[in-house]
Amino acid sequence: MAGRARWRGVFAPCYPSDPSDAQWDLVKDLLPEPSAAGRPEKHPRREIVNAILYLVRSGCPWRYLPADLPPWQTVYWYFTRWEEAGVTEKLLAALRIKALIAQGREPEPSVGVLDSQSVKGADTVGRDSRGYDAGKKINGRKRFIVTDTAGLLITVAVLAASWQDRDGGKTALLGVYLSSPVRYVFADSGFAGRFVDWARDTLRTTVEIVRKPADQRGFAVQPRRWVVERTLAWLTANRRLARDYERQPEVSEAIIRWAAIAGMARRITRGHPARRQTRRTFTWP
Repeated sequence: MAGRARWRGVFAPCYPSDPSDAQWDLVKDLLPEPSAAGRPEKHPRREIVNAILYLVRSGCPWRYLPADLPPWQTVYWYFTRWEEAGVTEKLLAALRIKALIAQGREPEPSVGVLDSQSVKGADTVGRDSRGYDAGKKINGRKRFIVTDTAGLLITVAVLAASWQDRDGGKTALLGVYLSSPVRYVFADSGFAGRFVDWARDTLRTTVEIVRKPADQRGFAVQPRRWVVERTLAWLTANRRLARDYERQPEVSEAIIRWAAIAGMARRITRGHPARRQTRRTFTWP
């Protein structure tokens, strides 16, 4: 695409994954300030974010980023440094508040919904962080997420697929306890039993198990649970999340947060007059 754009003229349309002007305005002030020491930054912060979101949405490897985006080494450097600084968690919390206020809700959620999703692991997933989910017959990893009742992501934990829901759910629920005021959580029957007692005694959090009706046959939308299941579907629409490609589980969690950040930004700016996307400028070689 980059070659065709340079051949045809000066301007080329941006990628569909690029944030619009309004979406970028939500994100730019939450990024770390450039370092005053050393050389000035060569690539605009917006292009770095464009590259990360392109990778998340398209599912391409880091080395396959298009030539008209910053070099993949530079993008990956920013990706890791921002993750070390907790940027995605701060972005997630700030955008969730803005999204809830835009919907006329309270800025902080009071109820959460917990669920897990097993996904196949690529050959890049190390043996030490992958496992086999006998129930789903999947060799890979398991994602535990907690959302609010609007389906907005609160926290995520990625573990080997061999982890049982009642054990892996503790990591996700602990993340909720440390980052939000949520103390009431809905979950499916996979989290029943000791997990409910642990949440009550250790975190002072009530976990309500939403069971499907005994006479249900086939698929049916379950009250409360459908919210988090819909969020998992939204996340896996990003090809990088269709399976797990990351060497480290922490990188998988960061990719999931970037996908959620992009979704929240779209939700907040829906119908915004500055929703247009800026064209990228090319120069002749």
